[in-house]
Amino acid sequence: MFFKFNRCGLFKYDFIDYHAVLCVPIDADVKEIRKRYLKIARRLHPDTCRDESDAQKELKNELLSKLVNPAYETLSGEKQRMEHILILSQMGKRLVQESASVELNSDVAQELASVAHYKHVYKSGLAKIAETQYDSLDKVQDTIALVSELNLVYTMRSAGKIFAAAPPLIAQPEISTNAPAVNQTRVISPPQKKDSVVLQYIRRAQDLISQNQLAQARVELQDALKLEPNNSRCHSLIGVVYLKQNLTTSAKVYFNRALELDPKDETALAGKLKVEQITGQKLNGAKRTASSNLGGGGLFGGLFGGKKK
Repeated sequence: MFFKFNRCGLFKYDFIDYHAVLCVPIDADVKEIRKRYLKIARRLHPDTCRDESDAQKELKNELLSKLVNPAYETLSGEKQRMEHILILSQMGKRLVQESASVELNSDVAQELASVAHYKHVYKSGLAKIAETQYDSLDKVQDTIALVSELNLVYTMRSAGKIFAAAPPLIAQPEISTNAPAVNQTRVISPPQKKDSVVLQYIRRAQDLISQNQLAQARVELQDALKLEPNNSRCHSLIGVVYLKQNLTTSAKVYFNRALELDPKDETALAGKLKVEQITGQKLNGAKRTASSNLGGGGLFGGLFGGKKK
């Protein structure tokens, strides 16, 4: 059997989307990939085919040998997986730089293109699809194509793509001989403002910092900076992340950038003073005024310690 996906998702760009075959997120680790592969392999193994027709058994064997096994072989090896992800990243950046127009066929892909918290929607969507991906053998190709479309949107959004929302759709009146005509209108909500999206990134980052999930917090803030490079709040919070990781040089760079953008940014002022205390630099009188904010109940304590309001 010949499997054809060239008109869908990443397959459209002559790229074999192994993540879609296994229905795992692009950032899935080896443990997650192996767990998913074993589940699919058990579903397609000949021992589970005793009461099925010869055609179904043959299709299962084709799926396992020509799609699932090659996908696992590629994604289970550290070097191959990283090369695969690097190609994906470069493809996403290229499509964004070229302002490529991408036609999205599924509702779930259109939703992923428009929501602010796209990473959460992406992973939860894949998890839901994975539950039944290989249950209906005649729909497997369509399901893989759907996942690949989600991977395409995720890759482009990770590269900084902002998809334009579709305009409101107004359906033509439906005319029936048995009832008066009724206008049926479906309105699509307008896209969110950019600054509200950035604010959501910042809020998630603050929550992650409070849970000491610093790497994830930095990713959220860097994604926010792709939308708004001159947001002083993002720069100051990345400085906080680096400071909590004891990377004082990197922290100072971001605190300084935040202060260039907003000289009154309290987090950046307090953070820079903390860096200077750590590195043994002398404080001048103006800096001592702000240093009182660095105590347990001060600015840093209020932002990352205690109960949330």
